[in-house]
Amino acid sequence: MPEIGAHEAKTHFSKLLERIQKGERFTITKHGRPVAELVPVTRKDPEAVRQTIKGIRSYREILRQRGVSTQRILKKNETLRDLAHLGHRY
Repeated sequence: MPEIGAHEAKTHFSKLLERIQKGERFTITKHGRPVAELVPVTRKDPEAVRQTIKGIRSYREILRQRGVSTQRILKKNETLRDLAHLGHRY
């Protein structure tokens, strides 16, 4: 990823945005140290989202057929949110 000084990035910001839209990525430096990255925004692919949801639903059906339910997985007074955040540090 090419490095660009903060002053140069400020001076040529419009041109950088054009290059970023084409897929380029840049590291912005201040006094030679990296401080930020300019990267293109990733667009969500609606079809990929649909396929993922379809896969999740299919997997849930397989688990249901095997008799697996959230009630059997969760401990007393535990919520799905608790399970999702298991191991997270706050």
